[in-house]
Amino acid sequence: MTGEFELIEPEEAEGFGDEWEEIDVSDTEADRIARKRDRKFSQFRKRIKDADQFKVEQSVFDDATFAAIYKLVQDGYIEAFGGPISTGKEANVYEALGDDDTDVAVKIYRINASNFRQMRNYLEGDPRFEGIGNDKGKIVLAWVRKEFANLERARKAGVRVPEPIAVERNVLVMELVGLVEDRARRLSEVNVENPETAFEVVREYMRRLYSAGLIHGDLSEYNLIIHEGELVVIDLGQAVTIHHPNANEFLQRDCTNVASFFTRQGIDVDGDELYDYVTDVEPDN
Repeated sequence: MTGEFELIEPEEAEGFGDEWEEIDVSDTEADRIARKRDRKFSQFRKRIKDADQFKVEQSVFDDATFAAIYKLVQDGYIEAFGGPISTGKEANVYEALGDDDTDVAVKIYRINASNFRQMRNYLEGDPRFEGIGNDKGKIVLAWVRKEFANLERARKAGVRVPEPIAVERNVLVMELVGLVEDRARRLSEVNVENPETAFEVVREYMRRLYSAGLIHGDLSEYNLIIHEGELVVIDLGQAVTIHHPNANEFLQRDCTNVASFFTRQGIDVDGDELYDYVTDVEPDN
């Protein structure tokens, strides 16, 4: 894979990162729609359940999930659904048509199937999620809102990530990076012909995340994709703040993973030196 990977510019933001947004996991409009179950919602729910791309998911989509999709359609974030992009144990991602005929990705987390114990390891200690409790549903909802908030913060810091568009309950709408028939490739899947430049971009994005008070927590060649000459960081659901009790451990693991990959690409990268580079900034938070 060739290409001179360009860095994007951070947004101008006075005092950026000084305060953390609160994450609200109380009932949403989708929950109220699901409880009401009026005729229009019931018809919409039946139409979605009968669609080919959703038939296999009927056992894991509850009424509130269908109501979340319904609300996002009502609000104009989703115009029409396409096929699945990926299916996993915790979430499925679908291609969809969004506002102004733009292609978007719709990520739907399963409330009942998600590994909430693993999720709690990342949520506990994050100041945005104090007092989340042991409610499985609320843990998953918090995770989805956390992913949305992390994407927003990363973009403001000048890190190329999928643009978050909307979130409703356990459904996240975001920019679709690459189409289904021409999907963006993970760094693990391509021949990186310019590894030095790619590494410089990755380490700068890690540094910008840290400066914004975030650590990815699962960074590797599997969570970096290449699309139209850009390196894009994905899967920020587990990203934690620098105040998390395991933040240092997560960052060291990220540095080790990144260093190991680029060492295999033939350049001299040391995980400890990468760690020093990333942390040699004054965090905004």
